[in-house]
Amino acid sequence: MEELLQNEYIIYLINTVAYLLNAFVLFLIGKVSYQLFHPKIQVKNELVEKDNLAFAIAHAGYFTGILLAVGSAIIGPSHGLWQDLFDISTYGLMAIVLLNFSTIVTDKILLRHFSVRKEIVDDRNAGTGVVEAANAIASGLVLMGAVTGENHTGMSGYVTALIFWAIGQAAVIFIAWVYNLITSYSIHKEIEKDNVAVGVGFAGAIVAIANLVRYALAGDFESWSVTFSDVGFEIVLGLILLPVVRFLTDKILLPGQKLTDELVNQEKANIGAGLIEAFAYIGGSVLITWCL
Repeated sequence: MEELLQNEYIIYLINTVAYLLNAFVLFLIGKVSYQLFHPKIQVKNELVEKDNLAFAIAHAGYFTGILLAVGSAIIGPSHGLWQDLFDISTYGLMAIVLLNFSTIVTDKILLRHFSVRKEIVDDRNAGTGVVEAANAIASGLVLMGAVTGENHTGMSGYVTALIFWAIGQAAVIFIAWVYNLITSYSIHKEIEKDNVAVGVGFAGAIVAIANLVRYALAGDFESWSVTFSDVGFEIVLGLILLPVVRFLTDKILLPGQKLTDELVNQEKANIGAGLIEAFAYIGGSVLITWCL
């Protein structure tokens, strides 16, 4: 019996090391892929020579997105070491490609009124970096929900994950539009003015919605109609969450102060208020998923 337990422990240890090595290889591929997708950005120069905080935040968000997507293939029941490694590798590679496309979505749609690359690389705008990081994390969360809830085999699994990623991106874009409607200021103008506080609050809304979409996708796939219904329900909850949380942040988390005043109507924007707003959105989405 003791020998059997030792053998099981050795196999468990070997599997763990194999998973870790596979994940580190994917991170390396992610690093190389980022440079291929963004040839004009010198990563080492931005991180080491220029000490560019904005780029560091965006880059950390990119790798966090990869971590979430890779983790989705690791957690859950094992299908055997080699099948697990294959799933981790293929879904991880897919995630890397999609996360790089997510940066394009940030540039062309979410923050379309200015150049994201210019703001992050040239102006070192940390608010823009936070939003790009948030969209990468959002993509990672959506892929996490898609993969953990996947019960397809073969190519259908990857096609479904791709469609779910697209749904998640559409949800984030829609909520971003709604978020801009419920604020008395233009998030694009404020972020372009290097208002980090507004960027942080906006980033919190993006991650919060992605977490709700992740929850909707996490169950086993039954049919497209069921999936769309679940995602639609979570998006509606998100639409309710944004104004309610913003009101509660004003009345409870920031008593005696107006959130808008702290974010935009003073000489130096209150980044702490932005963090409280972001926490309220993300915390609210977590509470919803716990209560459902």
